[in-house]
Amino acid sequence: MATRSDPFQEIDRLMGQVFGAARPAGIMPMDLYRVGDHYVLSVDLPGVDPGTIDVNVEDRTLTIRAERTSGMVQDVQWLTQERPSGTYARQLTVGSGLALDKIDATYADGVLTLSIPIAEEAKPRKVEVQIAGTKAPAAISGTHKTTRR
Repeated sequence: MATRSDPFQEIDRLMGQVFGAARPAGIMPMDLYRVGDHYVLSVDLPGVDPGTIDVNVEDRTLTIRAERTSGMVQDVQWLTQERPSGTYARQLTVGSGLALDKIDATYADGVLTLSIPIAEEAKPRKVEVQIAGTKAPAAISGTHKTTRR
């Protein structure tokens, strides 16, 4: 029986334990989904200077860091100041099976989008089975189901 591996399962489990259903304000909200042979991670970073966005991978840890300045104006009396400023940072521990050396990152309209491909060795592949006594191989897929009669 083939099983499907989710390299982000540990992240979801830990986030659920730490934050419960609701995430605290002031962190980088993110969406994560799989499309075909890659994962897409979208992180909201409105108002950050694109030059301060830093994405690093070390071992199995993905770190995203960005800076949002307050645009402080001198000699003002603040009536309300609700927009956070400073350094945003988020670390994700990812499982094996991802090609972390081939991550593609784009920033548009306040959203950082990472495309993280599945590693070649983690993709399903066909294995040819040689039938004893014949020269023609039989193709067997790793996702093939056998039905008993």
